[in-house]
Amino acid sequence: MKKVNAMFFAIAIMTSMITGCGNNSSESGKSEISSSENISSQAPSADDEENYSTGDASLDNTRNQDGIGENELLVLSFGTSFNDSRRLTIGAIENDIEKAFPDYSVRRGFTSNIIIDHVKNRDGISIDDIDESLRRAVDNGVKNLVVQPTHLMNGIEYDELSGKIADYSDAFGKVAIGEPLLTSDEDFKKVEKAITEWTSEYDDGETAICFMGHGTEAESNQVYTKMQDMLTADGYKNYFIGTVEASPSLDDVKNAVKAGNYKRVILQPLMVVAGDHANNDMAGDEDSWKTAFENEGYEVECLLRGLGENEAIRKIYVEHAESAINSISE
Repeated sequence: MKKVNAMFFAIAIMTSMITGCGNNSSESGKSEISSSENISSQAPSADDEENYSTGDASLDNTRNQDGIGENELLVLSFGTSFNDSRRLTIGAIENDIEKAFPDYSVRRGFTSNIIIDHVKNRDGISIDDIDESLRRAVDNGVKNLVVQPTHLMNGIEYDELSGKIADYSDAFGKVAIGEPLLTSDEDFKKVEKAITEWTSEYDDGETAICFMGHGTEAESNQVYTKMQDMLTADGYKNYFIGTVEASPSLDDVKNAVKAGNYKRVILQPLMVVAGDHANNDMAGDEDSWKTAFENEGYEVECLLRGLGENEAIRKIYVEHAESAINSISE
């Protein structure tokens, strides 16, 4: 086996350590910013009819062109079929990484084939899955491959994609994989700063600011509790973290908000993209976080923006990609 970054192998074998409002839609994948964990909970098939618009897919750069050169930086995401959000979040991360590392050709891969098929059938746009993106790198003679996932945590899917990349490692001279968003304590502090500054205009003493993550049954779910504990300890007592499919739950968040003297609730996804969970589970007109808080008598405003739209969040991914590049440049 050729020389491969030791950090990459450590990640590939590690177990999970930590890890206005919208209208209804039918996103073809349920796991957004956690980018992962419960892949089986994916929504309708690509053949289902839709009665909503998610933006112009043709504005998005699929980054599956050939002519890559010897150095490739592959950005791997779970993906979303919400076209505008994909461009403003995943696309923005890819653009920032490309600007930071001009010696590397930046390419895209999605881990959700359901989303890939959905976008292909609906919009005629082709996006590479993991195997396709890795085969493309092999066929183009890439020697140095750096992979930067846009995942939130060191969770189940992150480990799985690391293992799949390891299967291709012999095809390249050097391979490295970057860390997900919330890895080190420093990452948590940077994310805390980013989300509190992003929502500071709503922090008026009468507003509860709630972030909705995906959640997982895996041990990595503790990232949400860790972020909540950090916010509370740092004086952001009107900030609340919850999840769609794990703990803290919506009921946990509601009870915490009810314990305060709040008149208004701001809802925003703690996910890279604003896809199905954001538009339906958070901001939908039926059986959503929005309606749950409205039923409690609160004025509710939904911020349909993924974390990838935040420049400070994108900078963390750039920093993690830089660390991976440095690890194979020594």
